[in-house]
Order: sequence, then C-alpha cells, then structure tokens
Amino acid sequence: MRLQATRADITTLRVDAIVNAANEGLRRGGGVCGAIFAAAGPGLEAACGAIGRCATGDAVATDGFALPARWIIHTVGPVWRGGGHGEAGLLASCYRRSLEVADELGARSVAFPAISTGIFGYPPEEAARIAVDSVRATPTEVEQVLLVAFDAETATRYERLLSSPADP
Repeated sequence: MRLQATRADITTLRVDAIVNAANEGLRRGGGVCGAIFAAAGPGLEAACGAIGRCATGDAVATDGFALPARWIIHTVGPVWRGGGHGEAGLLASCYRRSLEVADELGARSVAFPAISTGIFGYPPEEAARIAVDSVRATPTEVEQVLLVAFDAETATRYERLLSSPADP
C-alpha cells in the first residue's frame, strides 16, 4: 500500500472513497463533515438518514453522490476528554474500520481527513501519529491511502511521520 500525505480539499479528490469525520447521528456538521455534505448534494442527507446512526470508532458507507469519489465512508471519531477515556483506541478503530469498509466496497484508493482534530478537540500531533500507525498496521486490499491535510501545519506533521520508519 502507498501511504502519502497531501494538502487538498478532500471533496475534490478523484479517489474511490473519501472518509467523512462524522457525528454519531450522521447529520450534516461543521468542518470537513459540512464541506462533504455541501459538495455531495442532498442525496447524502437522505442516505445518512436511512442508515440512522454510527457508533464512535465504527464506520459505514454511502454513495459519493455529486463528489468525484464513488463512495463516502463515514466514521465517528472520539471527542477528546483528556486521553483517559479510551480515545486513542477509538481513534485507531476509525482508521481500521474505514479500511475494512473500503475493502468490503472494493475501493482501491481512500482519502482520510484528520479525524477528531477539529471540533472534537483531539491533539493534532497524537491524532496524526495514530492515523499513520493505524493505517500502516491494518491489513487491507486498498492500494493507495491519502492523509489529507487542510492546512500546511497538518501536512508537515503527516510528512514528518511518514518519513520515519514504521514501528516493528
């Protein structure tokens, strides 16, 4: 698998699937979630309404609707509560479960945003490390994973982590 960082608007990427940093109710939110809902069009709200809910650490998929991506994988990251409430395990599960769902769909390229680092308040450095480590450790048929940064600081963080060797 090729794992790389890119600075981009995730809604414009031509990949098989993009990951949405969703909320448990799968409703339009702020940040990347709001941008994905806006770009995908009204069909996304109906599709998410039909699914209903998604637990923190889990993932579900919908069509991509008006996006260049064929599918949207919705995953619910943890809200940061200081680090002593299983947040790291839940965040790692978001990446694992998203790749499992991608495999079920037959997706070969997947783009992830920086899950939980916006309004959910996860410390960006720790979240980036969990993202890189979790993707590297997850067996998958996905051939290309993009860690998408909306800003230069996040892109630099991902690039630094990706240039270090994987832990044994």
